[in-house]
Amino acid sequence: MRIQPVLAYQIYHYRDATSWRGWSGLITEQHAEEERNRIKTELAAMAEKADFPLELLPLVSARNNEEAKDVANADHDGVLIFGASGGTDLIISLANPEKHNLMFVRHRTGPAYLWYEIVHPRFLRREQDAPQGTGGMSYSDVVVDDYDEVLWRLRALHGLKNIRGKRIVCIGGALGWDKGGNSGAMQRARDLWGLDMIEVPYDEMKVRINKAFDNKELVARCVAQSREYLAQPGVTLMPRQEQLTTQELVDGKGSKQTLEQMRDFTDRAFVLTEVFRELMAEHDTDAITVGHCMGAIIPMAQTTACMCLTLINDEGGLAFCESDFVVIPSGILLHYISNKPVFLCNPTYPHNGMITVAHCSAPRKMSGEHYDDVLIRTHFESDYGAAPKVALKQGQNMTALVCDFASERWMGLEGVVLENPALDICTTQSDLQINGDCKRLAEEMRGFHWMTCYGNYLREVGYALEKVGVDWLDISTKA
Repeated sequence: MRIQPVLAYQIYHYRDATSWRGWSGLITEQHAEEERNRIKTELAAMAEKADFPLELLPLVSARNNEEAKDVANADHDGVLIFGASGGTDLIISLANPEKHNLMFVRHRTGPAYLWYEIVHPRFLRREQDAPQGTGGMSYSDVVVDDYDEVLWRLRALHGLKNIRGKRIVCIGGALGWDKGGNSGAMQRARDLWGLDMIEVPYDEMKVRINKAFDNKELVARCVAQSREYLAQPGVTLMPRQEQLTTQELVDGKGSKQTLEQMRDFTDRAFVLTEVFRELMAEHDTDAITVGHCMGAIIPMAQTTACMCLTLINDEGGLAFCESDFVVIPSGILLHYISNKPVFLCNPTYPHNGMITVAHCSAPRKMSGEHYDDVLIRTHFESDYGAAPKVALKQGQNMTALVCDFASERWMGLEGVVLENPALDICTTQSDLQINGDCKRLAEEMRGFHWMTCYGNYLREVGYALEKVGVDWLDISTKA
């Protein structure tokens, strides 16, 4: 995210027997220079806190419309306007509506700012009673005194910038879980977010997969990587489940005679991951999704795609099962907001202030830094292949996004990991405490899949959605 900070001001000159200056503590150029130095120090401190890619360009000043237009049209993603003084035309000239703009005004942290008084009536409403969308800005784009408030908005805008035009490889085609290939979700994702979906049919995948497994050098390298992975601390290879319950499997009742087959499933998953990486590299992207993943790809690869998606997510990419473009846009947005891996999962029925979420392709590096422990086991529904049962960190708060089929309203909530049970459902499974209105969650749930990540990013998601015209319901954050 490349942001241009700009101090907007003018120096007023004395005129006898009349009002000659507006509100502002920048009385002289010396005051303006002191304010520039103050802003530079404050911005440096804010940048130190940024946990996402942020480039703050050197502070500039705009004292007239010509300077303002030059600043607005320069090479950046938006301006951070310090509205010390200056006329409405000056501020309008700074705020290019095609970019992401914010205004910072002071109340108690420095000299008086004129636009602390008049940003609402003069700029946002243009002397009318309703907001006019001036400069592409709204009430949410004005911050008073608090740089933490600036920073989380920039984090949200980083997400919004990076989802725009994102390219994603769609193995088996792009789908929507309301009507499959006949869903309108894919077109809505293109229209709303500009997603570029590269569809790769399974006929082509079969050729690619066979070629990979015929490459003895590649297979040998992948087997070595697989065995090294399985030897890592926190990684446990489980036997096949066969006719056991998941709890019985976790309790150690599986047949050790199946462990060699499990190693083979895992080895093959590493080879399949190379096929996925090659596809992404060919299309210059780090994002991929696998449609019909519980059927079509399994006989071709003689393993499942679950482990592959985990590995790609842990590397910092974006990898989703199901190819569900009802929810995948939320995963891309949340990934770029949080700067962490995201987990597409199935929700259950909320009750007693909790809900279970589960799926088979969870990242292990959910924190973005440290790996959670994992059991490598078979995909539950098929008892085949290699799938992770990740132990999400107990006590960890999480963002959960609930997207409607129509892309008209998303809902968000904060959950906290209570435990990782061993139910006979998808492999990675967690019971989440619902920090919010459980009854309303049950009443308002839409769509099918959820998107989750570690940490609470509800305000960032809501702010980003406001920019694209999608309604937002946050059941966790108090007004």
